[in-house]
This record gives sequence, C-alpha cells and structure tokens, in this order.
Amino acid sequence: MSEAEETMRRQVLLFISVLSLSSVLGQISYSIPEEMAKGSLVGNIAQDLGLDAKRLSSRKARIFTGDSAEYIELNKQRGVLLIKEKIDRESLCGKTTPCALHFQITLENPMELFPITLDITDVNDNSPVFQKDERRFEISENAVIGSKFMLEKAVDSDIGLNGLQSYTLKPSDNFMLKLHNKFDGSKKVEMILQKPLDREKQEHISLILTAVDGGEPQLSGTMQIHVTVLDANDNAPVFTKPVYKASITENSLKGTLITKVSASDADKGSNGEVTYAIGDSMHSVSMLFHITDEGELILNGPIDYEKAKNYEIDIEATDQGGFSDSSKVIIDIIDINDNSPTINMISKSVSVQEDSPINTVVAMMSVNDPDSETNGQVHCIISENIPLAIKSTSGHFYSIVTEDELDRERASEYNISVTCSDEGVPSLSSSVTLTLKILDVNDNAPVFEKTSYEAYIVENNTPGFSIFTMKAIDADWNQNARVSYILEDSYVNGVPVSSYVSVSADSGVIHAVRSFDYEQIKDFQFLVKAQDGGSPPLSSNVSVNMLIQDQNDNAPQVLYPVQSGGSLVAEMVPRSADVGYLVTKVVAVDVDSGQNAWLSYKLQKATERALFEVGLQNGEIRTIRQVTDKDVVKQRLTVIVEDNGQPSRSATVNVNVAVADSFPEVLSEFTDFTHDKEYNDNLTFYLVLALAVVSFLFITCLVVIISVKIYRWRESRLYHSSLPVIPYYPPRYSDTLGSGTLPHVYNYEVCRTTDSRKSDFGRAGGLSDSSKVIIDIIDINDNSPTINMFSKSATVQEDSPPNTVVAIMSVSDPDSETNGHVHCDINDNIPFAIKLTSGSFYSLVTDGDLDRERASEYNISVTCSDEGVPSLSSNVTLTLQISDVNDNAPVFEKTSYEAYFVENNTPGISIFTLKARDSDWNQNSRVSYILQDSSINGVPISSYVSVSADSGVIHAVRSFDYEQIKDFQLCVKAQDGGSPPLSSNVTVKILIQDQNDNAPQVLYPVQSGGSLVAEMVPRSADVGYLVTKVVAVDVDSGQNAWLSYKLQKATDRALFEVGLQNGEIRTIRQVTDKDVVKQRLTVIVEDNGQPSRSATVNVNVAVADSFPEVLSEFTDFTHEKEYNDNLTFYLVLALAVVSFLFITCVVVIISVKIYRWRESRLYHSSLPVIPYYPPRYSDTLGSGTLPHVYNYEVCRTTDSRKSDFGRAGSQNILIMDPSMTGTMQRMQNEKSILDEPDSPLEHVYNYEVCRTTDSRKSDCKFGRAGSQNILIMDPSSTGTMQRIQTEKNILDEPDSPIEHHG
Repeated sequence: MSEAEETMRRQVLLFISVLSLSSVLGQISYSIPEEMAKGSLVGNIAQDLGLDAKRLSSRKARIFTGDSAEYIELNKQRGVLLIKEKIDRESLCGKTTPCALHFQITLENPMELFPITLDITDVNDNSPVFQKDERRFEISENAVIGSKFMLEKAVDSDIGLNGLQSYTLKPSDNFMLKLHNKFDGSKKVEMILQKPLDREKQEHISLILTAVDGGEPQLSGTMQIHVTVLDANDNAPVFTKPVYKASITENSLKGTLITKVSASDADKGSNGEVTYAIGDSMHSVSMLFHITDEGELILNGPIDYEKAKNYEIDIEATDQGGFSDSSKVIIDIIDINDNSPTINMISKSVSVQEDSPINTVVAMMSVNDPDSETNGQVHCIISENIPLAIKSTSGHFYSIVTEDELDRERASEYNISVTCSDEGVPSLSSSVTLTLKILDVNDNAPVFEKTSYEAYIVENNTPGFSIFTMKAIDADWNQNARVSYILEDSYVNGVPVSSYVSVSADSGVIHAVRSFDYEQIKDFQFLVKAQDGGSPPLSSNVSVNMLIQDQNDNAPQVLYPVQSGGSLVAEMVPRSADVGYLVTKVVAVDVDSGQNAWLSYKLQKATERALFEVGLQNGEIRTIRQVTDKDVVKQRLTVIVEDNGQPSRSATVNVNVAVADSFPEVLSEFTDFTHDKEYNDNLTFYLVLALAVVSFLFITCLVVIISVKIYRWRESRLYHSSLPVIPYYPPRYSDTLGSGTLPHVYNYEVCRTTDSRKSDFGRAGGLSDSSKVIIDIIDINDNSPTINMFSKSATVQEDSPPNTVVAIMSVSDPDSETNGHVHCDINDNIPFAIKLTSGSFYSLVTDGDLDRERASEYNISVTCSDEGVPSLSSNVTLTLQISDVNDNAPVFEKTSYEAYFVENNTPGISIFTLKARDSDWNQNSRVSYILQDSSINGVPISSYVSVSADSGVIHAVRSFDYEQIKDFQLCVKAQDGGSPPLSSNVTVKILIQDQNDNAPQVLYPVQSGGSLVAEMVPRSADVGYLVTKVVAVDVDSGQNAWLSYKLQKATDRALFEVGLQNGEIRTIRQVTDKDVVKQRLTVIVEDNGQPSRSATVNVNVAVADSFPEVLSEFTDFTHEKEYNDNLTFYLVLALAVVSFLFITCVVVIISVKIYRWRESRLYHSSLPVIPYYPPRYSDTLGSGTLPHVYNYEVCRTTDSRKSDFGRAGSQNILIMDPSMTGTMQRMQNEKSILDEPDSPLEHVYNYEVCRTTDSRKSDCKFGRAGSQNILIMDPSSTGTMQRIQTEKNILDEPDSPIEHHG
C-alpha cells in the first residue's frame, strides 16, 4: 500500500473517530488512531464545551495530565485539541485494551473541570514477529504419535483484529499445530506429531511456521523449523518441581545467582544428558535472565521493582534425544529505596491576606514515591518558625495551610521550604521552595505619639492661626496606613467645639477658628480622632487640653467714683482736715489676670498738687499737708489707673473735691459749674480746628496737582515726540534626539531520538510438556474512599446563580465491584449540593439562593462512603465565605425627624444627627448622606443647612432669626457605597426656637430730639392720679415678650410709681406746693427673657395748675444745648465731607502714578538709545542730496533686560527699524520745506550696525550730546533708522504727525 493511501486511510479513521465523540455526565471522549502526525486535529473542545475560543483564553483554560507524558496540547486561540507528540499505542498501552489517555481541562471564573478521555485505536502497523528466524528440533524416531513440541510464539504488538490471529505449519505431513488459549488472551503453540517418524526414510524435515494477523492488509511472519530425526530415545527429562520460587532485590548486579532448577532423564548416555533453556517466547524475560547448563538461573540485566514486581519464567529441560519437560520459575523482586519522592506543585497562591483564618490553603501539591511499603511511605515537613503547616489531605496529596495568625507588620513575606522524605534506609528526600507574600489588611488603628496633649495659645489670636501639630502613626501599609484627623463633635459652654478650633485632615494641624478671649474662656478640652483609610476604617482618639493665655487687652475699669454725664458729685474736705486725711478712695478693677491685673494709682492732674496724694497700690486720696483758708473750694483731681501688662493699659477718673466746712458754701461755689457748656465749647473748638486743617491740605493738594500738570504739559509740548516701540524676542532653538531598538529573532532546531530493544537469545530442541496455573484474587473491602480536593473557592458571591461550582474533588476507591462503588453526601439544611460530574469527579454546587445577611459563612462537610460490607467512608470539611453584593438599601432609624434649635445660632453649629443602617458589608454598607435639592421662599435649602456626608450631622449654614422664619422642611438621602448605589430618603422638619434677642420698643411717650413734651399734674391731684401710660412692645414671642415696667430714676421718687404690668404712672401721695414744677422720670421696660433685655424712656412731668406757670419754668430748658448739638452735627458733617474728598484725591494721584510707572516699565525701558550727531553741511538751494556715510558698531545681547545706551538731550529722533533694509533717512522739517507737502528733499545716511548674541552688556558707550538729535535702535526690526527734526514751528501745528515720546 502506498504512503498516500495510508495517509488517506488515517484521515478517514480520524474523521470517523471525531464523529464518535460523546459526552456523558460532563465527560468528553475522543477516539483517534495511533501514529497521527504532530499538530493533527483531535477535536474542537470549545464547541464541545459550548464555549467560544475567547472564553477559553479569558478563563485560563489548561490541561492537567498529572505525571503522564503530554501527548495533547490545547490551542486556546482556535479552541481545539492538537497532537503534541506522535502516539504509539503499543509503547503507551502494550496489550491493554482499550487504550486511552485520561486528562482534565480546568477553567476559572467560575471554576470548572471537564474530564477528557482520548481512546487510541490500533492501526495494523506491526507484523507478527518470531524471535528467531529458525528453530531446530532433534526428535527420536520412536517418538509416539501425539508427542508435543512447544514452539516459539510469534509476537504482534497490535491488538484485536490487527493482532496475531492464527498459525499455519507447512508441510503438514508429520506434524500438526495445536493452539492453547491463555488467560491473557495469547495462544500457546504446540507442534503435535501426527505420523510416526522414520529416520531411514527422512532424517531431516524442514517446516515453515507462519503467523498471520487479521489486519487490513494482512501481515504475517515466518519461522523455519528444522527437524532432525534421532535415534530412539524413549525417556523425557522430568523436573523435580513443577514450580520454583525465588526472590531477588532490585538493582542487583549482573551475574547474580537467582535459583537453580533440576531435571532428570532416566536414559543413559547422551540420551540422558539434559540441557536447560528459557522459553523462546519470553523475549523481555530472556534479556534479563539466562540459565546455565547446570540449571542455574543467572541475572543478566537490570531489574526495577517499579517496572515489574515479579517474573514468571518458563524453563525447558531437553535431553539429547529431543525429549523435554518444562517448569516455571516465579521470581519475586524485593524493593529497595532507590527513588526519591517527586513533588508536583498542583496549585499555589502568590499572596495571602494577613487576616486569613487558620487552615487557609495556600498551596496544593502531590508527592509520589514509586517505591513500595516503607520505602514509598513519604512524610513532608516545612521550615520551622513560620505560621504555616503542611497537611496530608488524601493519598499522596498535601496542602500547605496557615497554622497560626498572620501579621504583615511582623513578617511581610515567607520563604517556605518543603522537604519530603521517604522512610527507606537510607532515606531519600526532595525539596521545593516557594515565596508567599502577606497582603495587608486594616488591623492596626492609628496610634498617637502621646496619650494626651496640652496646647497653649495667646488670646486675641488671628482666626486661622496654627496652634500646634499632632501626629499619629499607623503600622499598616499603603491606603490602610493613610491617617486622617477628625475633630470629634463636642460642646464648649453649649457651643460646638468646631466653632473654636479645626483640625487639618491630612496634616493634623490644629487651627483656631475664632479669636479667643481669656476673660470669656480660659481653657477647654476636645477630642481628635485619627482614622486610617482602610475598609472598614480604624481609629483612635486623643484628648487635647487647650489653655488660653492672658494678654493685656483690657484697660482698668473705675467702679468708684461713678462718672455721671451732667451731674456733679464732689467729696467734701473740711478746712480743719489734718495731714493724711482720707478724702475718698478710687476703686478700680481689671478683668485681665496675673500681672496684667495688678493696678497702680497715680495723680495725673490736680488743681493744687501739693495738697493731695494718691496711694500707689490702694487708690486712697489723702491730704499731704494741713488744709488752710487760702485753699480754693473747688479742687479737681485726675487720677490715672494703670495695670502692669506689656504694654500697660490705663483709665482716668476725675474726682471733684470741695474744701469747705458747710454744704451751702459748697453749693454757692459749684452753681456756675458749667460742665456741659465747657464740654461743648471744647468739642466745637477741636471740630473747627480739624475742619480748617483738612480743608487747607485739600486745597494745597489741588494747587500742587494743577501746577504739576501745567508744567508737564508745557514740557511735553517742547521736548517729546512719539516713537513706535517694537520689542524684540530672541529666537529659540530646540534639538530632538531619538533612538530605536531592532528586534532580533533566534530560531532553534531540536532533534530527538528513540531507541529499540532487541534480543538474541536462542533455543535448543528436545521433547517437552507444559502446564498453566491460574490464581484468582478475591477482593475484600479494605480501602476507604480517598477524597482529593482538586480545586475549591474560598468565597462565592451571594448573588451567584444555582449550580455555581464552588469546589471540584476526585474520589477514588481502589477496591473492586461494589466495594469500590462510592456515593457522596453533604450536611443538610445548607443551600449546596454535591453532584457526580464524570467518572470519579464530583462538583460541589449551589442549590439555592444565598444571602450573606442571613448566613455569611458555611462549613460544608463532605462524606464519601463505599458500598462494601462493612461500609467504609471518608470525609472532608471546607469553609466557604459568602461575599457581599449590594442588595440592601440604607434604612433610617425613623420614618421622619423633627429637630429643634435656638435662633441666633453660630454658623456651622450642629443641629442634630441622622442615622441610617445598611445590612450589607464593607463598602456596600458605607452610608453617605446627601441633602436633596429644594428651596425655601425661593432660596436653595443648601444656603440654610448642610449635611455631613460621613456622619449624617446636620449643620446650620447661617444664623437663623425666629422673627423671619419659624420652621422649614428638608429631605436627606442616605446612599450606600455599592455599585450601583442604593438609597432611601427621609424628611426632616427643623423648628426654630425663639431667643430673647430683641429689646422692648417704646411706642409712647415718643422720644423727640430737641422738643420738650411734658405731662401736667395739677397740684390738687390726689393719691393714685393717672399721670400717663408707658406703652411698649417686644417682637419676641412667649415669655421673652412679657414686659414689666419699673421706675429707674425720678426727681422725687416719693411722688410717683409705675405699674409693674401695665406701665401706668400714678401719684403715690398728695401733691403739695413744695413739689418742684419740673419732674423728670426715667422708666425702664424689661422683658422676661434670659438674660432679660430692656429699654428706657424719659418722661417729663410738670406739677402745675396752669400752662403759663409751666412755660415760665421750662423756658431755660437747654436752648444752648440744642444749639450746640446742631452746631456739632454740622461741623462733624463738614469735616467728614472734606476728609473724604482729600483722601479720594490722594488715592487717585497714587493710582495714576502707579499706572504711569507700570506703563513706562512695559513700553520704554527696553529701547536702546544711541545719541546721534547730525552732520554739518550746507545745502544752498535744497535742490540736491548730500550723502554722508557714518559707521556705527553696536553690540547688543539677546538676554539682557536693560540697554546701555544713554538718553540724549536732543529733540530729533533717529529710529532704526530692523525689519527694513538698513537705510536711515533724515527729514529736515524746516518751516520752508515742511510747509510744502510734496517736498522731495531727503537726506540719506547709511549706518553699519554690529550685534552680538553672547554678550551681557553693550560695548557701545555713547556720551551725552548737547544737540537735540537722538538715535534709537529697535533690535526687533531689520536696521532702518529715520531721523525727524522736530522744530518749534512744526510742533505748534496741532495736526502734526510727529508724536512726543517721553
């Protein structure tokens, strides 16, 4: 058959095998012929699994084959299985049928396992082969009919129809074939003598033994049999034992004696000589053993217990006459410890969280030792002093688990060395090392550097002043170690502490929110919370004691003598007073503390300083000499009271002292005491003086401004013209470099070889016989099921659908039949089930809806039992955490809220706190509070209140006024941190409580400025006479608006009283003629608030019977005072107006100056000025041009901010424009020429200009010219300069195009 036909036949077989793919209980099977080329298609695994190729890649599909060779590979891009190595069924399975490869395909996210079975079908690629090409027999001619001669079996590596099917022997005149079936399916071949031999007729017989298989095409093999007919020999050799047993240790040396067999022949002579041989059909055995003529069985090759545990050898004994006998030698191989354990890492975690529970699996491995008994018993250990342990899970599977609590702060990484040793002598071991990183969890709260803090701040500080810094350290890592500082809510004297201090969330700096007053608050305490950025966050608190230090900010207050506005209070000193007489005592206090409150008293002024002194410490005013008759009656002392602060503060008090022996004398002297008049005269004088000074300054300022303006106008008309200024910007250059890399490709060619084994053992002829022993082993149930946890999930989301795989395990029981039939169960009342997927693989899947809020963890116990008697079982327990999903919205503690707070609150005050709870966990349960948009009277609600997103605290944004708004409603949304977020709303009603913040308002009697209103009381008025009624209101509400009336002052308190509740003023006694006409009452109206507020009203009462009497008494009533008040008012008004005009003028002048200075800096400072000296020449008729060439060397820099060119004093300007060609024109603007608009007269001058780019300064040093010509070079242009001569007659023209430039 040609190679092309063979290829076509294999493709057809592959197509048929793919069509035979089947899937039973999740198991996928393929069937392919052997010897397929590398890269051949096995099957479309993605299609068969119901997945696309992209999902195979995204779910990290891989093939797990265990320890077996990898013949199949997975192409993730195409989703197909391909041949990785050519498969030879005979080398893979031998005679085992069916021949199958078993492997698993695993997927992740979610975790799934699919067992795959690949059946390898046989191809007739091996012919039957005899070990030897020929066989020789020497048979006695007297051999009886029916004598048996064992022939060598042909070996055909193929199986089934492709294997050995039949034998033929030709010619068949004397012999026939007889086949015996063996329990392993092979055939024992015997050649039977069917016709007596006659040496005289035929001494040599040649036969051909043909072995034929059943393949297509049919293959065969032949062996030549040569029979030599011997002389008569009628006794065959006989073994002493039908079966011999021996044992030998593996890896024994070549030539080791195993055992000795013996056979005897009753014949004598050469017919009795026996030779021994190993059965020719045992090719593999004949390579390992050989037998001597003496019957000694010798080891001829290496033996390995792991490949074969025993050997059964057929031994043939043949005499010289050709008779033979056969026996069997059973050799047991004794295992020695020659294999070290093999560690195969199935799965391992690169990292594990530090809060992982004990027994968390971090790695899974299988450990195999092919040795037997104690030599193959393995135990594994890991490195010491680490919180990990290794445990045997089932069979040869091991898991590395956490044995103790992990702490990343103590050790962030572990190098785990696993050593597995067998129990052989000497013990062999293998080791592997893996690195495990410990992931941080938020298990450490921030720790402050101190347990408590004390901070000091001086009063009257600036709001926002930094007081001090606190520091907290978190031992965690990254986000978990990021510390934020939060001021805990508390109150100081009923005011939130947040209105006193604030804490920087990032730096921990404590700032003062307000300016502190030591006299109001001396110290206070608050708590600061340090919170990390973990989830959930951890925190710790620290107490801060804030101490306010006093500053000398209060002047002393004089308590006595009381200073009254118009009343006169005088201390009397009798003229008989001696030295040290106590006149009075000045009493003062200072609300500061410490040395700031230590007061000293000094006499500042006195009418007669030699008469009185003041005690420095006690303020006592005493006489320092004897009072005489010469001392004036009126003495006025001014006492200054100073504290001891830095700087010191003081207060003064005037003390009137009357030196007299009787009151009438004092009264006569003090009647002209015109205090009010003196005060008003002084005030008027100072106001007039101030008005005069300010007016003078204002007028002077105006005159100066006008003068300067006129001067500058004239100067600008004479000397200045306009020049266009173009700034120059030096060019910039950039240089870019790049580099690249060239990829290099390397090809490697790999060559592999395979070896073949051959045998050269021969065989002797003779008569023989053979027998067979079949031993059946009866199984008992002595093995419990072995559970191997192939893969498991530590967590599963609560919204996972039913049948989500959470664990995959394989269960095996080496027993047979019912003893090996296994069924698995899990504990009841949990939403999980265990299902058989394929073969011995089970999946643990969800069987119902999961709810983390109902159960956040399940301990699943899996029990697997066989069906033997008695039944044996194994169990394993795994813990499964239920991961949270955002399926619960936040729920407020109440369906609605009402909150109360008092008006006139401090902005930022905490009103009250909302609280909502979320049943979810971690980020999904983190609630944020959001103020819903709404408006109150057209104003957004956010301008009234705010809600803290984290704490739910509602703060007042503004200060509320009960009289303007009494209540309002708002809506707050609580939203969790899930994705997508869930939320719920609640309504909050804010009720504002009234505070006593409004004083009573008096409606009657009306208080007028200068007019006099008096109530008349007739002298005949009796007790209880109603004089008038004080009417007042209070806009507050409740008890804050309850008013009471009291008489504060009166000319005669014994004459009038005021009704406490109604404000009625009545007489309390009979009016008499002695009562003065002018009565002045001061009534105070108080509300009932805490603290109370009040208003006062003055009531003038005239006690008279007629109006003329009243008028005569009231005519001298403060006419002068009224006049002085009006004069003072107008003087103050005039002073304010003039001062405003003066200040406005000064501000305008300064602004103009600054603006012009900035303008000159922007536009004029960068222009280089070159003095120009005009040529001296004469031009008679103006009809020609006279060129004069001047060479100038100009050096400039591109980075200099200033020019070295000086300013010339001329009025002619030459401008060089670098954008032009380099020609300078001279325009002579003489009167006669310039009057002609078309005058062609031009004077051209050429200048050579040189510039440098690296010089910091210019080398061109021009002196100041005395002329009126200036040369200006503008480096932003190309070099053209124009000269314009500005003559007087041109500048006088208002439309002249020449502009003055200062």
